Parts: sequence; C-alpha cells; structure tokens
Amino acid sequence: MKANHLHAALVIACALGTSHFSFAAEQPRNGGTLTWGIETEPNTFNPQLNGQSKAELILRVAWESLLARKADGSYVPWLAESYQVSDDGKTFSFKLRKDVSFSDGEKFNAQAVAQNFLHTQDAAYCAGSSLCAMGARIASVETPDDFTLVIKLKQTYTPFLSFAASLKQLSPASWTSSQLKAGGKEIAGTGPFILQNYEKGQQVTFVKNPHYNWAPAVTKHQGPAYLDKVIYRFLPESSVRSGALLSGQVDVIEGISGNDAAEFKDNDDFTYQHALNTGTPYSLFLNVDYGPTREVRVRQALLQGLDIDPILKSVYRGERTRAWGITSPVDPLYDKGLEQKYGNQPEKANQLLDEAGWTVRDSAGFRTKQGQRLSVEIIQAQATVRDQRDVLLQAIQAQARQRLGVELNIRYVDSGTYAEVRKSGQFGSIANSNTETDGIDIENHYRPVNAGGSINYSRVNSPEIQHWLDEASRTLDTATRRTLYGQLQQYALPEQAVAVPLYEPEDQIAAASYVHGVGFRSYKQMPENAYDVWLSDH
Repeated sequence: MKANHLHAALVIACALGTSHFSFAAEQPRNGGTLTWGIETEPNTFNPQLNGQSKAELILRVAWESLLARKADGSYVPWLAESYQVSDDGKTFSFKLRKDVSFSDGEKFNAQAVAQNFLHTQDAAYCAGSSLCAMGARIASVETPDDFTLVIKLKQTYTPFLSFAASLKQLSPASWTSSQLKAGGKEIAGTGPFILQNYEKGQQVTFVKNPHYNWAPAVTKHQGPAYLDKVIYRFLPESSVRSGALLSGQVDVIEGISGNDAAEFKDNDDFTYQHALNTGTPYSLFLNVDYGPTREVRVRQALLQGLDIDPILKSVYRGERTRAWGITSPVDPLYDKGLEQKYGNQPEKANQLLDEAGWTVRDSAGFRTKQGQRLSVEIIQAQATVRDQRDVLLQAIQAQARQRLGVELNIRYVDSGTYAEVRKSGQFGSIANSNTETDGIDIENHYRPVNAGGSINYSRVNSPEIQHWLDEASRTLDTATRRTLYGQLQQYALPEQAVAVPLYEPEDQIAAASYVHGVGFRSYKQMPENAYDVWLSDH
C-alpha cells in the first residue's frame, strides 16, 4: 500500500472514531452465519411505517431505496440509475434500473415504484407516520414508460429529494397482504437478504438473496452478499450485549454503554467504532400548550438552569457529545451559533421561576403556586428507551429538584399510549431524537401539528418559525438554508425555550476480530447492513 493511501486509510479510521485499525491480509470469503446482538426490536417490519431509527440496521438488509448517499450528502444511483430535479424544484424524475427484481419475483418497474409513493397519500395506510405529510405535497405521480417515474409537487419543497431518495420500496404484492402494517415475509423488498423467520422478543433471521446484483457504488463489492445468513438477536440491555460478545455468543453488537466501551477499545480480540448520527439531538421538547411549561419563563428556567455536561460525563463516562442546537453537528445545516450559549445558570433560572410566581416551596422542597406543585410530566416511549436514557432522565430529574425546585415526573409508555398522549396534547414534555436529514427533522419538529409537524412535541405554532421553514424549503442553496435554520434555532431555543437539547445520538459497533466489513453508512453514519460483512477463520 502506498504511503498516501495508508495515510488516507488511517484518517478515515480516526474520523469514524475507530480505536485501532488493522489490515486484513486475506480476501473476503463467502459463507457463514453472522449473529448480531442489537438493542432495538422493530415495532413493525414494514420499513415505511417503522419510525425507529435503530431498526434501520435490520430493515436495510431487505428493503432498498432509489438513491444512496455519499459521505458529503451527494446522491449516487441505487435502484434508480439517474435522477433530475426541475429548475423550479417541483418535478423529480427518476430513471430506474432494468435489472432489479423483488425477492418474491414481482417486477421492479415504474408502476411498482409509483404505488409506493401513491400510498403516502393514503391516510388509511400512513396515518400516524411522517409519510402522510410528504404525500400531501405530491400533486401527481406519473409513469411515462416502464422505467421512468415522474413526481410533481404542488409547490417547491427542497427536502423532498431526501425523502424520495430514501423511501424503502415494497413489492406490489405487499399492498394486498394482511401483513402490510406489521410486516412479514409477504412484504418483499429488493435487498441482499430475505426475511426468513421472526421470533418476537427473541431474534429475526435473514438469508442471502442469491439473485442480488444491484448494490450502490458506496458499497465495497457487487453481487450477492458474502454471508449465507444473518441473525439479529434482541438484547435490550447494554451489559447483556457486551457480555454476549465477550463470551462468544454473538459476533458483533451495537449500542455500547460508556461503561462497557473500555472492554473493546485497544483490545486485539475486537474492533470498536463509533460515529455521531445526523438529525435532531435527544432533547426534552417542552409543551407550550399545556401545564406549567405554557409559561415561557418556566421553559427558559429549565433550559438555563440545568447543567447537562456533568450529567453526561457521569452517565456515559465521557463517551457522548453534548447537544446545543436543533440538528446534529455532522449535518451540513448545523449552526455552531448556540454552542456554550446557555445552561448552568441556576441563579438566573431561579429568578425566572420567582418572576413567574412559583415562589413558595412545599415540604419536599418543590416550588408551588396557588397550592399547585411545579410539576412537569416527561413522556418517554418504551420503544426508544435505549442508550441509558432512563438513567440520564433520572439524573436530570434529580438535578431539577435540587437546583430549581422543579418536579419532573418520568412516565414510560407503550406505543399505543404514546400515540394517544401525543394526539391529546396533554403532557409536559416528550423526550425524543430523530435521524432525518436535509431539514426534514427540523420540519417534523417545528411545523404545526396539523400542518406536517408529525413529531412537533413542543406543539409550537409560531408565525416566525413558519416563515423560516417556508423560506428554507423554497431555496436549494445550503448556505441560505443554514442561515434561516440558524435564525429559527436562536428563536426556538434561547428565546422561546421550546426544547432542552441533551446529547447527540451516536452509534457504536464492537465486533470480534474475525468479523470484517462492519461499519457505518455514509452520511447518516448509522450502522450499515451486513451486505459487505464477511468472516475469517475463528
């Protein structure tokens, strides 16, 4: 290997946070079964309806999209061999590959892809997901020939390409299957693996698609996958996953706690990698329409009074990154303007609470007003309790009581209750993160609930924010969009305090030394699927 190539490889390894880097002398091998211990069990195996970012690791082995992304965010062909966007940003044309087939034998063509986009306009199908908000923007879906798809929008919407490029394609037979909502073998995709068996609460097994030969250029090889089979075992506890890898029960794990990272760093028997995700940081979104957080000074007190850094260091042993804004620092739209600009100002926070009339303390030390305790209920979905977030919330709860006299009640809810609570709007805060890119994450969090804000947990409905979102969605210039979103976050955070950013979600991968090819998806930096993974002797 030439010196400059060696240097480039080491730079890439460092950029991904790899603790050590080695070169495999042997060539990739075919065959074998990989067992991967994972944190999150999908709530549905329909990739279009599954809103869990962590489930992408599993779902991407079987279901694919029209375009892939390079590290800089640019698009490369995948199921579509090319694309065009009209000058006015309202028409998107995709030329599709002619050599692709769904794993159930159904044809992959323009008519099949069109059905996927038309179903984003079917409320009976997509209600409760962000699909409907995107579908509402579509004026027409046309198929001029068997391998050309043309989507026309009602008005310019810059983030639409990101959505259209990433929508997982389902086989035509899926739409009449009884498994459509839950997912299953009948919901076929085009991917390198095929769903074989799902044991709820235990594991899911995928087998190689022998006909696969249309991987995007961002992968390391072409043709079928190397592995014969991939088994994903559901191990929600970090310590259990780490123990399973250390004892050889699994070959690779994701989601490694700060406490356990040291077990794999600088250990020749394993490799360890980590990378920040794109999208919205894990944040406490404060409800501006219900309870004490309707008062802006209460929200500002929480934003200014909490000291997040020592909590993160304690919970994660220095292995996580403090969040400051409305999107991730790895996103091209990130604005550094808010870093270090708020927080850890308990005197200011307590003054704000005094000014808001919460001046009396009860016997437990909590602030009260007119006999009512200053209490904020934090809703956390059980499906996204991962990465020691329960421990993090408990630490924040304790600090809010000690520093501010504010009671934070943490309530964990199942998916059904979560949907009901969100719909009712009767909650103090919802803790959430999101990995969407290109402003879609910002749109989803800050559009009004009834106008596309599918995860607008602060329930903010602001003409100022609407203006910035509208302007940003109409321009293709990244610098202009970054400026507009910068203005939005200055207003939404220090001024209105509609959220308290906590930390930037990231993914970690630890693998046995005989596992090769594991890594992160370019751009989004989430764990990539098992297509390029192969096993050496062990």
